[in-house]
Amino acid sequence: MVALPVSIDRTSPVPLYHQLAEQLTAAITGGSLHPGDAFENEIAMSDRLGLSRPTVRRAIAELVNQGLLIRRRGIGTTVANQMVHRKAELTSLYDDLEREGRTPRTEVLSLDCEAQDDRAAAVLELPAGTPLVSIVRLRYADDLPLAIMRNWLPPALKDLSLEELTSTGLYAVLRARGIRPTVARQRIGARNATADERRTLHMSKAEPLVTMTRSAYAADGSPVEYGNHCYRADQYSVDVVVSER
Repeated sequence: MVALPVSIDRTSPVPLYHQLAEQLTAAITGGSLHPGDAFENEIAMSDRLGLSRPTVRRAIAELVNQGLLIRRRGIGTTVANQMVHRKAELTSLYDDLEREGRTPRTEVLSLDCEAQDDRAAAVLELPAGTPLVSIVRLRYADDLPLAIMRNWLPPALKDLSLEELTSTGLYAVLRARGIRPTVARQRIGARNATADERRTLHMSKAEPLVTMTRSAYAADGSPVEYGNHCYRADQYSVDVVVSER
């Protein structure tokens, strides 16, 4: 357990907990601590820095909320594995991982070119009962299983190969075929994982999933794909920039 160097300026208008949280965040993201390392407990940190326990507790809670620290009963607080921060823009998870210096890897769990799903057909503006291309993939970040991705595509793409789907992201595959997703509607949520999802993603029963459904469209407004994905919540977050109207 490393006692990170921290400098608190009590004359600053910046709240003490925020000063502490900022410096702890910088230490973790800068590599002073590594994934899985034990983190100094709040009592020891409070005594060492001369701060109240509520102040230290609030700072640590900030890092937990950011996904930088993980609290587990009976284990204590540890540094989380590197989290994927996905900006609210139309990119594939494969591209996001590469941009963050991670090594993406894909395992195709199923590829069905005769799948029927009325909800997906409606999103793709096709009649109910239309045979669709259904893909279920497991995406790894380095060697960590990160996401289960379920996608439905129009029947014109039934010649998709396993090699294409494992070598790159889905949007790169579509672009290579002259199909360019340019806008999408997304819904972000959370839920408990099923038993199969927990086994696939190596999760405990208490850990939640981040979910995302996406309908993507080409520039002319035609639908190109419908996706229903789930991600390990300790490894994934969505960054959104908001502004005053």
